[in-house]
Amino acid sequence: MVWAAELVTAVFEGGNLTEAYERLQAAHPAWPEATRGAVRDLAWTTLREFRRGGVVLDHLLSAPPATVIHALLLVALTRLRQRPEQSHTVVDQAVQAAAALIPGLKSMVNGVLRNALRQREQWAAWEQRDPEARYGVPAWWIQRVKQAHPGAWEAALAAGNERPPMALRVNLRRGTIAQAEAELAAAGCATRRLDNDALLLERALPVARLPGHAEGRVSVQDAGAQWAARLLDPQAGERVLDACAAPGGKSAHLLERADIELLALELDAVRARRIEHNLDRLGLQATVRVADCRARATWWDGRPFDRILADVPCSASGVVRRHPDIKWLRRDTDIVQFAAQQAEILDALWHTLAPGGTMLYVTCSVFDEENAAQIARFCARHADAQRLPIQGRPDFQLLPNAEHDGFYYALLRRQA
Repeated sequence: MVWAAELVTAVFEGGNLTEAYERLQAAHPAWPEATRGAVRDLAWTTLREFRRGGVVLDHLLSAPPATVIHALLLVALTRLRQRPEQSHTVVDQAVQAAAALIPGLKSMVNGVLRNALRQREQWAAWEQRDPEARYGVPAWWIQRVKQAHPGAWEAALAAGNERPPMALRVNLRRGTIAQAEAELAAAGCATRRLDNDALLLERALPVARLPGHAEGRVSVQDAGAQWAARLLDPQAGERVLDACAAPGGKSAHLLERADIELLALELDAVRARRIEHNLDRLGLQATVRVADCRARATWWDGRPFDRILADVPCSASGVVRRHPDIKWLRRDTDIVQFAAQQAEILDALWHTLAPGGTMLYVTCSVFDEENAAQIARFCARHADAQRLPIQGRPDFQLLPNAEHDGFYYALLRRQA
């Protein structure tokens, strides 16, 4: 419990949850797989249900406690929901954790949690009266999703609080989908093939236990993200740009589908190395450069691209169940800033696209400001931009569900 509380504390202090978890793992290399999984699950679930615990504490505390104790109390409340039959053990573990963190507050932790148990029947009513607790996101987030998706907003918000699905992409240069399905089935990994040939695992597994992963025959990639290469549809011999490429899943998918000349750009040098590592595992080759795609003079040689993948930085509101720290670190004003950055990227990349070439705009957002509204503004600025339909629609918005995360796709052609 103390380790999960440390991860939640890192987020409360403005840190990135995934990076904090990686540091914790590095500090405890001897942890068995079960311990790593338990710590991760508890921390991630606590942050997904942040306001569910928060609204309970609002009724029990007159003032916020020290940050690490606040985090510990939220972790303990999450564990009490998960294991109500072990309530006394959970409280004792929380008190022991408090003794290790701030000894002088262990009595307070004991009193708050035992008071919470005495009022347990009221938790659901408290949550229902608080929209942030009921839907698991801040009020401004609720409003944005409600406006963008009036017929599906509640389902989208609910999906964002579930455990994410796990899907695989088959490297067609090293085998067929049928072969991958057979290999997975032989190892006891039940899968279901989706419309875009993603393989959805019936049960999530550690990557190290996936047959064919180490050998580059399969990769973990969300099923929604696997639409990108299919929609951009590069052809052999074409020059293709992946403008914001890390960690490299979409770059790899493009290369797996066609013999192309690919340039992968990434602003961060550490993340750029992850692209190279992923390509090496899969036996693929591309030119990887560290550069800001908006600064064309620093990376572009003047030769136009036939196709461009613009998988732009965004709010990541569509993948929040994988990164639950996002919904509590983001602010409403951040969305306007993301939209401005996206517009800069689109305008810069458009000049590198050949006449007749196509650009696929991608976000992992469910907010209209970053998606349909962004593309409408872009087309108003660029008379030579033609929108191409996707499956008979002007664009393609995937909302998170049991099969995939939330993504937005728009396909643009530069008219000659």
